Amino acid sequence: MVFLLTAGLILSGVGCGRTESGATATKEPQKTAVVPAGSFAAGWSNTAIELMDGTEFKQEESVMLHPIAKLVLSDGQEILLELYPEKAPQTVANFIYLANQGFYDGLIFHRIIDGFMVQGGDPEGTGRGGPGYCIEGEFALNNHPENDITHAVGVVSMARRSYPYNSAGSQFFICVADCSGLDGQYAAFGKVIQGLDSVLALGKVPTGAGDKPIEDQIIKSVTVDTRGESYEPPVKLADG
Repeated sequence: MVFLLTAGLILSGVGCGRTESGATATKEPQKTAVVPAGSFAAGWSNTAIELMDGTEFKQEESVMLHPIAKLVLSDGQEILLELYPEKAPQTVANFIYLANQGFYDGLIFHRIIDGFMVQGGDPEGTGRGGPGYCIEGEFALNNHPENDITHAVGVVSMARRSYPYNSAGSQFFICVADCSGLDGQYAAFGKVIQGLDSVLALGKVPTGAGDKPIEDQIIKSVTVDTRGESYEPPVKLADG
């Protein structure tokens, strides 16, 4: 199974947690971690994100403060991501649910394409693993026109199989170049607000077969500060 991106690029099969043979390839989430409000998001205001029509969206802080995720690499570099639940509520809820249970801790960026994107979040490190369930694909091609975030540099989005559309699970990618050819086909749900230089450097690491880095690029941890907001677990769909 494969999922199709742009410019003729095809990335390895993405699963919700099922391999080609039908065997399950999942990582069991641990007990939910509690992230103190303001722990690493203190001082951050909501920022604008670019939309497909060239305009920008920015939520008023009086309505809500966006959740902020902190991704720490094995060498200590930190990347902060602002998440946009107004555009992709199930996708954001799923990322929070997995991150704050420690699901992503110790996983790798298993696929890196210079000038395109860096992809991680697979417990198997092969591009075929996942959490054992799928989530709704929140993008225009799947009847979610409200998610009009464009895939600009630094935008984080969900990987999926080419079909069915509701086949994302835990794997995500961060654009290291303009990936607007993906707009409306993949569920963009956030953007890098700190540490973009680290993401761009990650996009330059030497890779081998299947675009897998020659040396493992390890995610030490991912946590999300929900900044006082409550997020229910995502609606879990069967792996189709």
